[in-house]
Amino acid sequence: MERTKHERLIFRYPASISDVDESLKPGTYTLETIEEPIDGLSFVAYRRVCTTIVLPSREHGDACRQLVTIDSHVLEAAKEKDAEFANQPT
Repeated sequence: MERTKHERLIFRYPASISDVDESLKPGTYTLETIEEPIDGLSFVAYRRVCTTIVLPSREHGDACRQLVTIDSHVLEAAKEKDAEFANQPT
């Protein structure tokens, strides 16, 4: 039995993610993570199967969405870089 988690991600600065063909504009994005249960344990635990980021369609803008699979390590690096930009002195 899989479960899907939804999370909001805010980029305050343009973000470059290797799994995405174009630079992401600052804004709020939705992440969808699919997890599956780990069998054989004496407690309930899940493992991540897939994480996707929801992007507006290049051809149709916000009227259409596209889901792009993204590596969780790449995603964490992009979040850290955005936080670094936010913490730079002006």
